[in-house]
This record gives sequence, structure tokens and C-alpha cells, in this order.
Amino acid sequence: MEMLVWGVALFALVAAAGVLGPRIGVADPLLLVMAGLLIGVLPMVPDVVVQPDLVLEVLLPPLLYAAAVSLPPMGLRREFTAISGLSVALVVGTALVLGLVFAWLIPGVGFAWGAALGAIISPTDAAATAIVKKAGVPQRAIVILEGEALLNDATALVLLRTAVAAALGTFSLGAAIGTFAYAVVVAIVIGGVVGVVTVWLRARIEEPALATIVSFTVPFVASVPAEALHASGLVAAVVAGLVTSLRGAGRLPPLHRLSDRQNWASVQRVLEGLVFLTMGLQLPSVIGDVAAGDFGVRFALAVSLLALAIALGVRAAYVLPLLWRLQYRVRRDQQRAAKLDRIRDKVEVAKESGEPLILTRHDRADPPRRRPRRSAAPTQVDGAGQRPGGREHPGERSRRLVGKEIALLGRRVRRAMADLDYFVRQPLGRREGLVVVWAGMRGAVTVATAQTLPVDTPHRPLLVFIAFAVATISLLGQGLTVGPLASRLYRDPQAEPDREDQAAERNEVAQVLRAAADAHAGEPAVDIVIAQRAALLRARSELAVDGDVLDTALRRLDAAQIEWEVRRGKSV
Repeated sequence: MEMLVWGVALFALVAAAGVLGPRIGVADPLLLVMAGLLIGVLPMVPDVVVQPDLVLEVLLPPLLYAAAVSLPPMGLRREFTAISGLSVALVVGTALVLGLVFAWLIPGVGFAWGAALGAIISPTDAAATAIVKKAGVPQRAIVILEGEALLNDATALVLLRTAVAAALGTFSLGAAIGTFAYAVVVAIVIGGVVGVVTVWLRARIEEPALATIVSFTVPFVASVPAEALHASGLVAAVVAGLVTSLRGAGRLPPLHRLSDRQNWASVQRVLEGLVFLTMGLQLPSVIGDVAAGDFGVRFALAVSLLALAIALGVRAAYVLPLLWRLQYRVRRDQQRAAKLDRIRDKVEVAKESGEPLILTRHDRADPPRRRPRRSAAPTQVDGAGQRPGGREHPGERSRRLVGKEIALLGRRVRRAMADLDYFVRQPLGRREGLVVVWAGMRGAVTVATAQTLPVDTPHRPLLVFIAFAVATISLLGQGLTVGPLASRLYRDPQAEPDREDQAAERNEVAQVLRAAADAHAGEPAVDIVIAQRAALLRARSELAVDGDVLDTALRRLDAAQIEWEVRRGKSV
């Protein structure tokens, strides 16, 4: 009965925070943390101790899976350079810098245990990024933040294991690198296989409710075997979610997709609420343990504030050069756009004429990065940089493409041009850099992993308190100010997303839909809708549109297909 009461209270608080938050301008995770803290200090409420395994193995896999399913795969691909750097290099750098600071400030801790605490504090939180979605932040910055939060947990957890091993005297740099590579590669393989198999299975289940039940098992089917093989279960769950998002868009029936979106949004809301509420409930007992220790709460709070400031400083020192490098790549690619146009024209001519396509070395200096496979056919072509008899002029090596190679090259060129148009339309400037730095909040992963420190860790209560305090201060301080910061940065109409660019993106999507409708003119309306969806999915990597614009169009097609199939009395 007591657990039932707590469960009902949890759902009521999550719903109340969701209703009250938008009205008072405070994100629901922050309200839940404060609610948990207020409830935890009541004398009749016992100390709350949450087992870290419960969070890491039960709560986080479905939470990260839900976030991965909702993340547009196209955005993750386009921003992979930024996301991978933030998820690996920044996490490692932050952990090492904080390790030095903790070793210097806290007597008896040492660098290894300090680096362990740094690894706990370094990752940003997937649930915490929900705060910035309501703050008017540009979608491209949100994609980077979400992708970073999804992928940086593996780096942090492997670093934590490595630091603990070093503190116990069993550290090896080669072993640490091998462990990280093994944990990630095995998790990617397991998550990918689980995603493919479960989408195939769910596509053959007609009842949407049964398909949804199967979908609820996917994050655990991916994470449990990965953990059993000493890989990262969280990465496996994320990869399964990304594969489901990518493949499910074209293979699952529309009603299944609609059911998935609604149910996983509800699950994500409840799990986020549970994580942040229990975080607030645990704070009073953690504060009591530190107060009874050798250092006191004031010292612990001072160290926590300094740690958060250093983490943000390291983040700023990494993000600003990263944005400069991304801007430089866009400018460089703009200079090569003429060559991309030339290659595209050659591809179109070759496709229409049916003749082979000759690419010279001068042409191949541009994207696509992966060179087309060399054809086994002879390469004797006069006037294309080759001498009679097949000998090449110095510096003018050429490649002869036929059939599928031409089509593959055309798709790669169109995708490269679409990516370039997208980056030009949505540049990442200083405003976006400031938002990415300030919105990098700590949360559930930091709280959970702090409790995995061994019981014989020097000054363990202090280290756990610092992790909790950093997460709480980060959520409250950054979470309450990121909205006003975004409003101030983007209050100038010229700083807001260009409405003309948004109209251009919608026009690109509309052109694909019109072309598909014209190609299937005279067919039943529902078949036209199905053809439009298939055409949009085929062309999505070649469109210079935001993932949200594409997702909105796909959802409208789902709604239209459901409506027409219901009218025809057909099961959907």
C-alpha cells in the first residue's frame, strides 16, 4: 500500500509539474527537483536511498532509448563531428582537469580518485536537455546537445572504471583504450542487431498494442546482453533506438508509429520525473553525511561550485574552437561548390546518355569523401586525360564509372550539396556556441554513477555530495537561466531563425510530395500517400531541411494514411 501511494504521488507530481511549469516559466525537471528536496526535509519522510543499479540498468536504458527514438537520424549524421568530439574528447579532458583540481583541494583523495569524480561530473544529461527545448534555442543546437548527452555516457562510465582501477593499482593505458573500444564496439553491434530484428518483428504484428509491448522490451533486450558481455548497456540501448528511428520510419505501419510516439513520450516523461524527484529526495541524507564528516557542508559546496565553474570553462574552451572549425569547413565547402555542380552535371549527362562517366583527378578533389570503386572495365578514353593505349597524362589520373557506380556517386554528390545548403541556412555562431556551453547541464547520470563509487573510496560521502551538488546547482542555476539567456540572445528579429529559410525547407519537401503524387496520379488516395512517404524517405538525405521539418511532414502523411484506411475499413 505504501508503494502504491508513492506511485500515485509520483504520477500526480509529474503531471502537476508538466501543467504548472509552462505557466510559471520553469521547466518541469527543475520543479521536480525542488519538490523532492522539500519533501525530503519533512520529518515524517524517511531517508531515501536509491540503488545505483536501479538507475543505471532499469531507468536509464529506456530513458535514453526514448530520446534516441525521437532524435532525427539525419541530424545526428550531419552533426556527427561535433557530437563525437563533445562525447569523447571533451569528457576525457574535463575528467582529467577536474581530477587534478580535486587532488589538489581534497587531502587524501589523489589524482586517480579525483579523476573518477571528474568522470562522474563530466557527462551532460539527456533528460536535462528537455529544459532547453522550451527555451527557443535553434534546432541545430538542440540536436548537438541531445546527441552529445546520448553518447557521452559510455565515455564517462569507462573513464570511471579506469580511474577506479588506477586507484586500486591495476591501471594500464593500453588496457584502458582496449576496454573503451571493446565496450563501444560490442554495444554498437548488439544495439544494431536488436534494432533491426525488433523492427522486422514489429512490422509483422498487426495489433498496435502488441507491437508497443514489444517495443517496451527493446532497450532492455539491447542493454542486458551488452552489460553481460562487459560492454556499455546504455550505448546499446541508444543504438537500438537510433536504428528503430531510421528503419521504423519506412517499415512500421502508421498506427504503430503513432502509438510508439505517444507511449514513449509518456514513458520518457514519467522516467524523467522519477529521476529528478528521487534526486531531490536523496539530497537531505547526503547533506547529513557530509555535515557529520571532516570537511563540512561549506567546504563541500565551495568545491562543488568550483568544479562546475571549471567544467563550464573547459566546455567553453572546447566548444568555441569547435564552432570555428565547423564554420571553416562550411566556408571551404562553399568554395568547392562549383566542382560539386560540375560533377552533378556530369552524372546527369551520363545517366541520360547511358555512356560511362569519366572522373579526372581534378574532379575527385571534392566530396564525396569515399572514392567510387574502380571499375574493372578498360579506362582507355581519348580526350579525358589519357593517352592512346590507356596511358595517363601525369597529374591527370582518371576513373571510369558505369551503371550503379554512377547512381551511387550521384546520390553522394546530392547529399553533400544538401548538407552544405543546410549548414549555410543554419549557421552556428557565437550565440549558438554560448547556448551549447550553458545548456550542458548535469543530471541523472551524474547522480547515479556517484553512488557506484566503492565503499572504501577515500572521503566517499564528500565525493558523492559534490556530484549531487554539481548536478543540482547545474540544473537549478543553468536550467533557470538558459531560457532568459536564449530569449535575450534571440530577441532581435534578425537573430531569430529566418522564416524565408524555413519556407524554403518546406518548399523542398512539398516538391518531393508533388512529384510523387504526379507519378501516381489516378491511383487511390491512400496509395498516393504511401508513395509520397516512400519518396520522402528515399530523398531525406538529399534534402537541405531540418529534421523537425521532415518529421512534421512524415507525421502528416501518417495521419492522412490512417484517416483514409479507416474510411476504407482496413486495419492499420
